[in-house]
Amino acid sequence: MIKVVFFDLDDTLIDTSKLAEIARRNAIENMIRAGMPTDFGIAYHELLELINEYGSNFNRHFDYLLRRLDLPYNPKWVAAGVIGYHNTKITHLKTVKGVRKTLLALKQIGLMLGIITDGNPVKQWEKILRTEIEDYFDDVLISDFVGVKKPHLKIFQKALKNFGVRPHEALMVGDRLYSDIYGAKNAGMVTVWFKYGKYANRELDYLDYADFQVRALEDVVDIVRGLNSEESEERSDKEVHAD
Repeated sequence: MIKVVFFDLDDTLIDTSKLAEIARRNAIENMIRAGMPTDFGIAYHELLELINEYGSNFNRHFDYLLRRLDLPYNPKWVAAGVIGYHNTKITHLKTVKGVRKTLLALKQIGLMLGIITDGNPVKQWEKILRTEIEDYFDDVLISDFVGVKKPHLKIFQKALKNFGVRPHEALMVGDRLYSDIYGAKNAGMVTVWFKYGKYANRELDYLDYADFQVRALEDVVDIVRGLNSEESEERSDKEVHAD
């Protein structure tokens, strides 16, 4: 019987891939408008390389960008990039289609809900709070706060412990086959791969770890209902035969 459904955050609940691309482009455009003497295409390519090398949570992307472009440090240009990025994030940050409908339906059938996500705790909480989905969830586990990243077994075990459930009583929904699906399956959870965003056609070597695949989050509700209905029927059959 499924008692709790866990969700990844980025590109599962929050549409972050499209947001990040728009925000980065607007940041470069804003820096150029502020006087940064460079071609947009060159600067954008260098920014993507920086993010790939240092990670998206690095807090000095625009400082390092100027170095890579052989430009002198200019706080005005850096500030313009920061403003362009954050203004876009505030304007365009939104949930994936069907999120609220799905979460409400799961709560209405009596399930607990949790988030298991990697990333900077402040940034991840900002996404949750800005999209106003925090009230749906009973607990949120963020890797940088817990101390281990997905697919490490410990973050999934901690989630199970926090909810007081056994592995087969938990279902994990995520867009990444490696960190979300492979990790959760190794912890004994039921897994649902949400085929969405930039990882929709990546990490396919881990496809066998997905018990289900969906392209719409609303389908998760039907999966849970189906699993719980099957278990209820099996229990009823056992009781009948026992009599």
